[in-house]
Amino acid sequence: MSLPPNNLAQKYFVDDLSSAGIPGSRLHSILEVIESDRPITPLSLAFLDQKGLNALRSFASGALSVDAFHLLAPTEQEARLAAARQQADVDELARQAREAAMDAEIRAYFDAQASDPARRRRQEAKDLRTRYSLGFVDSDIYPRVMRLLRQMDIGQRLSAEDVVWLSTQGEECWTPEIRIAHHRLEAMALTDDWRRTGDPWAAVTASGHWRKADDAKEAVTVTEAALAATPQAPKLCSALKTTRGGAMRDLGRLSEARGLGQEAQLLTPKDFRPCTLLGAVHMELGEFSTGQEWYEKAEKLGAKNHSIDQDLRGILARAVPDLRAKLCAYLLLQDEHRFAWVHEFARSPTK
Repeated sequence: MSLPPNNLAQKYFVDDLSSAGIPGSRLHSILEVIESDRPITPLSLAFLDQKGLNALRSFASGALSVDAFHLLAPTEQEARLAAARQQADVDELARQAREAAMDAEIRAYFDAQASDPARRRRQEAKDLRTRYSLGFVDSDIYPRVMRLLRQMDIGQRLSAEDVVWLSTQGEECWTPEIRIAHHRLEAMALTDDWRRTGDPWAAVTASGHWRKADDAKEAVTVTEAALAATPQAPKLCSALKTTRGGAMRDLGRLSEARGLGQEAQLLTPKDFRPCTLLGAVHMELGEFSTGQEWYEKAEKLGAKNHSIDQDLRGILARAVPDLRAKLCAYLLLQDEHRFAWVHEFARSPTK
């Protein structure tokens, strides 16, 4: 009964050679001839010579006894294994060297790309537009828009002329991120002005910008300090309390906002601003008729319809669905023509 291929390869100390265990291979066929004690051909002996299998060749030709073969063949096999291990180490070092050279080439390529001034400028401009959510910009206005973005990005305020120009070039040039960045820069500068000069009107304006920068907490902080340091001039105190009340309203602190609005209105009964604050607060509290009365009073004192409607749009956008539905119905009952726009909120409960 013939031995399995792998066992036959082990018997003759050549199992380290993969072809020895493959039926039909030249080496395996020679092993089968040797195992069956058949004469081996000169070509087969030459093949064993070529492969450096000296002990096996000598045994197959009858020049070595079995005992001598068992003594020499394992030593020869160990030498082959050691040489294979050494070659594997050499191959691994060569592979690592090739990978290191390739990595160095790739790094050199990207370093060269990054050091290219034109490419670097294009990438910086792309990053800047991404940061401010600015998509395509018409080539006619691109240089000025990018100059203004870079100016804001390093903390420099925009001029009033630049703000007007930027905000009128289309929605893509006046993104929420750009607006917030602009108002934050203004708020920070005006807060510094107030702290440096003690001018409370700078605090009033700073509060408005903090609110537009979506940072009502800073507006509350600034107005609290300004009120504590401000002489009791009615107009000034009213302005501080009104903008502070607006910040409280932004934070959902409606009772405090209402109290501040009432105090401001008593200080300046002919100023429409406390009235619009009170109108908005009562609307958000669900006290629609009271809110409408304050809005009507604000209009009589000079508030614009458009400004009040914008207030109402903001209230509807933030309101929970139940309050939104009730306020939509109330406004349509008051003036279906003026408030026709509320239908868009009535149709969209998540708007």
